[in-house]
Amino acid sequence: MHIGSYQLKNQLILAPMAGISDRPFRELCIQFGAGLAVSEMVASNPALRQHKTTRLKMDHGNETGIRSVQILGTDPQLMAEAALFNAQRGAQIIDINMGCPAKKVCSVAAGSALMRDEALVKRILDAVVNAVDIPVTLKIRTGWDLHNRNAVAIAKIAEQAGIAALTVHGRTRACKFEGSAEHDTVKQVKQTVAMPVIANGDITSPEQAQWILTSTGADAIMVGRGAQGNPWLFSQINHFIQHGKHLEKPTVSEIYDLLMIHLDKLYSFYGSASGVKIARKHIAWYLNHVASITRDSQSNINQAQCPSQQIALINSAFNL
Repeated sequence: MHIGSYQLKNQLILAPMAGISDRPFRELCIQFGAGLAVSEMVASNPALRQHKTTRLKMDHGNETGIRSVQILGTDPQLMAEAALFNAQRGAQIIDINMGCPAKKVCSVAAGSALMRDEALVKRILDAVVNAVDIPVTLKIRTGWDLHNRNAVAIAKIAEQAGIAALTVHGRTRACKFEGSAEHDTVKQVKQTVAMPVIANGDITSPEQAQWILTSTGADAIMVGRGAQGNPWLFSQINHFIQHGKHLEKPTVSEIYDLLMIHLDKLYSFYGSASGVKIARKHIAWYLNHVASITRDSQSNINQAQCPSQQIALINSAFNL
């Protein structure tokens, strides 16, 4: 699959997830076989660019793979400026967020709320595509709510604007992350436009990944929550697609080793104090795959205030 001049090594993409798809996690997912890992969203507001959190989101130093940065906003000119700013800082692909259902995002008419205003969608897409000489992609939902599914109409607007690839999450904004994703809309979009279409939503197993690719005709799939604490899912999906067989699940020892690698990356990237706090959610996701670890152990780990304490408690939970 190509996005502009960039050829992905496979059909698997890590979704941009706020507070999750940071550089340490992207590196692990690329290591385990993701063909592309998109950054967590960066606000287009220029006043936020010097904020520590924003600077870390835009940190792509020594990152392997294609650098794709997602931007968020509602003003066409500010979005164009944000795209150019990130391109100058090393982004190789700009992704536009019109899929986030979070209340704090939609309350300012950003994210998936933009799908209610197709004229504004067109102005934003035109402005961003014309501002940079690198590929621009777009992520949307199926529509605003179950009675207003307009993904096909948005897809046509996107193609006319020169968008290089389109990701469709199989839920409306109103659905948030509840219920099951539907991919019939993805199939309709794929049948309507010639640009690459990426299916997203509820991809948690190799079988589900293969079924979605086959049933929708999508060019690629985007994995989000299924990869949390589970970056080896990309290896499992790749193997299943190529060979029709399952890779063995990671052992408890392998889960521990990967968790230690991930923690080291987080401590180095964020510093000890912030790294320990940010690590807590990742630790919980990894430990969900270890049946022998109790909730009490997880609760104790969450009380850790420094890396050495956090690691010691994890070692105790693993009986090391």
